[in-house]
Amino acid sequence: MAQALIDHIAPQAVALGVKAQKSEEVIRLLAGKLESLGYVRSTYADAVVRREATMPTGLPLGYALNVAIPHTDPEHVIKPGVALAVLSEPVDFANMEDPEEAVPVGFVFLLAINDKDKQIDLLQEIMETIQSSATLEGLANASSVDDVKSLLA
Repeated sequence: MAQALIDHIAPQAVALGVKAQKSEEVIRLLAGKLESLGYVRSTYADAVVRREATMPTGLPLGYALNVAIPHTDPEHVIKPGVALAVLSEPVDFANMEDPEEAVPVGFVFLLAINDKDKQIDLLQEIMETIQSSATLEGLANASSVDDVKSLLA
């Protein structure tokens, strides 16, 4: 059986009620958490921002709040993990299918993956999770890491 998504998320890398103006702010906030926890190298944040500019990760779900799943190459990662931001107001990310289109994002799963084979499994877990509007609504209303844990377990 696959691991629960929460098993990949570092509790200290969960940010709730995030206020940001731009997608880069959210990426840098989460990347800073992962770096301080020893998951990623100092080059990670810049590498994610650069990759997002050319290969955007905004994923329109058809809900008021959508998801972005930014990441970068394995050489910037020390050990695998995920950081999660739940935004207080949506921030625009470019649509992964149509980079000219902005997607209002309320949830950002920042991936630190050092094994391309495991990346597919983790992306599948995230995709399964975000298909549930009830789970996303629960995340939007989460007031603690324990709330997030119970939703993603």
